[in-house]
Amino acid sequence: MSNQNHRNRYRWRILIGQIVLLIACLGIIEYLVRAGIVGSLYLSKPTQVIEEIYKLFSNGEIFHHLAITLKEFAAGYLLSAFAGVATGLLLVLIPHAEVFFRPFLSALLAIPKVTIIPLLMLWLGIGLSHKIAIVFLFCFFTIAFNTITGIKQTAEAHLKVARVFEASKLQTIMKVILPSAAPTIFVSLRVSAATGLVGALFGEMVASKDGLGNLLVQATSLYDTAKAFAIITIVTVISVLIIAVIDLLEKRIVLKWKSS
Repeated sequence: MSNQNHRNRYRWRILIGQIVLLIACLGIIEYLVRAGIVGSLYLSKPTQVIEEIYKLFSNGEIFHHLAITLKEFAAGYLLSAFAGVATGLLLVLIPHAEVFFRPFLSALLAIPKVTIIPLLMLWLGIGLSHKIAIVFLFCFFTIAFNTITGIKQTAEAHLKVARVFEASKLQTIMKVILPSAAPTIFVSLRVSAATGLVGALFGEMVASKDGLGNLLVQATSLYDTAKAFAIITIVTVISVLIIAVIDLLEKRIVLKWKSS
C-alpha cells in the first residue's frame, strides 16, 4: 500500500512539474511578444491563441474542417494499420518472402513522400481518396517493418510449446506470435498516428478546399499568426488524444492476451 501511495505521489509531482513548466514557457512567450522583443508577426501571445481557439469553436468554423481531416486520417490510418500488420505477418511466416521483398519495401520506404503527392493528385484527383492515400503512405511502412521486427522477437521456447500442444497455424499466430509482437506493433501505431495526421494536413495544404490544413494555409497567407498557432494547438491536442486512445487500446488488448 505504501508503495502504491509513493507511486501516486510521484505521478502527481511529475504532473505538477509539467504544468508549472508549461505555464512558465507560455508566460515567457507572452512577455516576449507583449514587450515587443519578438514581433507578433512571428510569434503570437498565448492569450491571443486561446481567444482564437474560442472563436473557431464558438462560430462553428472549425467543426467542418475538423471532420474532414479526421475522416481522411481515420480511413488512411486504419487501412495502413491493417495492411501493415498483415504484410509483416505474411513476409515473416511465408518462407523466403521477407528476403525476396525487403529490398523492394526498403526502396519504396526511401522514396520521399512529398515527391509522390503530385503524382497522387494526377492519379486520384484532389478529393478524399488523395488524402487517404497520403496518410496510408505516411503510416504503412513504419507499421510493416515494426511488425516484422516484433514477430522475429517471438521466443523460440513459446513456439516450441505451441508445437508440443499441436496448436494450429492460426492459434499460433493469435496466441503466441501476435501477443509477443504486440508491444513493437503498438509502438509503430503510436508513431504512425502522429505522422499520419501530419500527412493528412500536408495533403490538405497542397491541394484541398477543406480541412485543417487548408484552414492553416488560409491563416498563414493572411499573416494571421494567432489563428495559425490556434490551429496548430488544436492539431497537437488531437494528436495527443489519438495516442492516448492507442495506449488505452494497447493495455486492454495486451492484458486480454496475457490473461488468455
